[in-house]
Amino acid sequence: MNSKSWGLFAAPLGILLLGLGVLFLKQHTNGVFSLPQVAQEFGYLPWLLAAILLAALIQAMLLHSRPQPDAWLFPCAMLLSSVGIVMIARLKPALLVPQIRWLIIGMLVFLAMLRMGNILKKVTQYQYLIGLACIFLLCLPIFLGTEIGGSRNWLLLGPFRVQPSEFGKILLVFFLSAYLSDHRQVLSLPNFRLFFLQLPPLRFIAPLLLIWGIAILMFVVQKDLGAALLFFGIAVLMTYMATGNKSYVFIALLFFGVAAAVSYALFGHVRVRFDIWLNPWQDPGGMAYQVVQSMFSFGSGGVWGTGFAHGHPELIPEVHTDFIFAAVAEELGLIGSLLLMLIYALFFYEGIRIALGCREEGQIFLVAGCDIVFFLQAFIIIAGVTKFLPLTGITLPFVSYGGSSIVSCFILLGVMVSLSRKERNAHG
Repeated sequence: MNSKSWGLFAAPLGILLLGLGVLFLKQHTNGVFSLPQVAQEFGYLPWLLAAILLAALIQAMLLHSRPQPDAWLFPCAMLLSSVGIVMIARLKPALLVPQIRWLIIGMLVFLAMLRMGNILKKVTQYQYLIGLACIFLLCLPIFLGTEIGGSRNWLLLGPFRVQPSEFGKILLVFFLSAYLSDHRQVLSLPNFRLFFLQLPPLRFIAPLLLIWGIAILMFVVQKDLGAALLFFGIAVLMTYMATGNKSYVFIALLFFGVAAAVSYALFGHVRVRFDIWLNPWQDPGGMAYQVVQSMFSFGSGGVWGTGFAHGHPELIPEVHTDFIFAAVAEELGLIGSLLLMLIYALFFYEGIRIALGCREEGQIFLVAGCDIVFFLQAFIIIAGVTKFLPLTGITLPFVSYGGSSIVSCFILLGVMVSLSRKERNAHG
């Protein structure tokens, strides 16, 4: 396992060296090297070296701990982060150093989370306080938020932009894991039947209905379809995972369908999103410009891609955040896109394996919930970019640019690895 894990961990370093080397050679194809210019271009190297050394230190610590936590999750995260750094260096060179800084901050937060295994268990005892904190965090942008990119889901804190929904999803997972663990038997053994639906008393499903309502509120008021789908999906999947009752899935889909239909009839920005999804060619130079350019990128990439740094993904607005997968598809082709998705599949598989290895029900739900967040978030944004679902405004985990996204991803990763270590320590 150690040699395989170190082999996988060596892959991010290779991606960084090859990707950044290609970009440097492409910028100096004329053979003219100006020493001041080269020195300025390599200003990111100290930060990059610090990130590599910190990542190697974390990997060595994980591999040499007794007992070992699962050693594949962190290398997968670093592999995805390396792809993101290289693509951001290609698309937005000015954002390369900030992204590396956020990566370092994320890894430091991950280190802190590894020491919090016992604390995490105690935190879940205050499930209703966690739920209230989640609602407060999600509603905060409604009153104090700033609209950026068409969505009112940002808070401006001095020079920093914070996206509360990125941290709200963590609180949501903690709340649901604790609530479902405490009430699983009641939720799994309904007391009354409504047509073909089997339901428990209303007071037990009221918290779930409230979470669904908050997701719809985000959809309508904040114009944040991506976060709404993510939160809604997390609640539905975790509830079904805990109870096995298909009635919850049916009610959730019905609830979301009715809310979507009402929102489509009442709110113009909802109609625009859905109309663009159904037929982007009705306004290819306006509201549908991103989707149309994304489709061109996929078509240009084909199977093998145009070659790294030889495509034109920069034509897509905000390509370094919402549409970074389209850039990967254009320059690395179908092969590169499938490999990226396979890394997410491996990450998801390893996360579920850790969850199934836990003995306590609450920890199973917590680890599986964190894993579901990564799976759903990757699925929703990839589906939106490929026009399988309406366009959404969430990030591709570990790959897209964004401090809130990077830090929240490493918090979730830290929860999973920390609980894995605690479980193996407790049971040998």
